[in-house]
Amino acid sequence: MLALGPVSWGGLLILSVVAGFVYSLRLQTEVRADGIYLKMWPLHRSFRHIPWSEIERYEATEYRPLRDFGGWGLRWAPGKIAYNVSGTEGVWIERTDGRAVLVGSQRAEEFARGIDEAVR
Repeated sequence: MLALGPVSWGGLLILSVVAGFVYSLRLQTEVRADGIYLKMWPLHRSFRHIPWSEIERYEATEYRPLRDFGGWGLRWAPGKIAYNVSGTEGVWIERTDGRAVLVGSQRAEEFARGIDEAVR
């Protein structure tokens, strides 16, 4: 407040709503027999499905959310999309159509092993 001057009640309310929204983001991932399912609540009401037939390769990786995607959340960049809530680890998935998906995970190695087991 000292740097920007007085803050109005409206501005404080908007800031609180945005902070509450960011805090409420939850990423749910499931590895099932027919593919990978992703849901970022409250942005998605239902799961997004990536079938095994559309996955060319995948690997557990470390990334830099700010530098690589401009932050956390649901992020788009040319030819790639990132689902990340926190941390710097995830699974990089290259699809057969040339697009890529990064799925952030606190347990990226375990997530990749789960994919290995489901693909077999």
